[in-house]
Amino acid sequence: MTTHDSPVLRVAGRPVGRYVTRPELPDRLSPRPYLHPVTTLAGTAVTELSPADHLHHLGVGVAVPDVEGHNFWGGRTYVRDQGPTELDNHGAQRHVAFQLRDPDGFVEELRWVAAGAEVLRERRTVAATELTDIAWALDFTFALTNITSGPLSIGSPATNGRPGAAYGGFFWRACKEADVPAVFTAGTEGEAEVHGTRADWLALAGRSWTLVFAGATEATRRDPWFVRTAEYPGVGSSLAHDERLPIPPGDTVVRRIVTVVVDGRLGRDEAAALARKAVTQ
Repeated sequence: MTTHDSPVLRVAGRPVGRYVTRPELPDRLSPRPYLHPVTTLAGTAVTELSPADHLHHLGVGVAVPDVEGHNFWGGRTYVRDQGPTELDNHGAQRHVAFQLRDPDGFVEELRWVAAGAEVLRERRTVAATELTDIAWALDFTFALTNITSGPLSIGSPATNGRPGAAYGGFFWRACKEADVPAVFTAGTEGEAEVHGTRADWLALAGRSWTLVFAGATEATRRDPWFVRTAEYPGVGSSLAHDERLPIPPGDTVVRRIVTVVVDGRLGRDEAAALARKAVTQ
């Protein structure tokens, strides 16, 4: 896979992530910029790119399966009363320019284009910060503006009739290991209990790593978490859980997720403390 202009994020001089701005991908994967590989400070990879189970899972980024009928997630589209269906409706997120670019982060402008027209303009801000000698934080903000002349809305397979499938928004595809990772919040644990709940933070713990996801704004914390561990390890924040999210012309939807990337398996108290530190620093 050929890539161009791919900045490397660094924490205290150590590379922790590569951002691919212009991936060469087939249309059905909904081409878009992504972070991969992302690693712990010790160098353990905590992202997966185009795994065999879901070729359209691309590390860390923003992916939405339904923007006014356009698929910016990749793969099949869930059609009400019909199920997952191959449609020629895929969009692409196109890197326009970096407004700011440093070793520890960047501010980027993107165009969301489908059927030959731009439907959304995005401003994406990403920053990497050291927290401790074993933990760093990836601060990821995206702002989506409806630049069309009419209203549009964001949906998900759940809002289109598939229960429990409210994916769409910030999404992190983690590495699949022999053992299923643990997942927990401050008050509950396990995929069945955590999936679809609202919580200030959520932790996904693998064999030698932990990811702690925290909503960093009130609007973000209102979005339920999308969680998979048994089928594959992935965590997202759902923009359209119970109903479609409308974006009137000229309006902007903003979400901010801070993810703590840790060497080792954390317990609940350690995860909570790092989530607080990452969001308030």
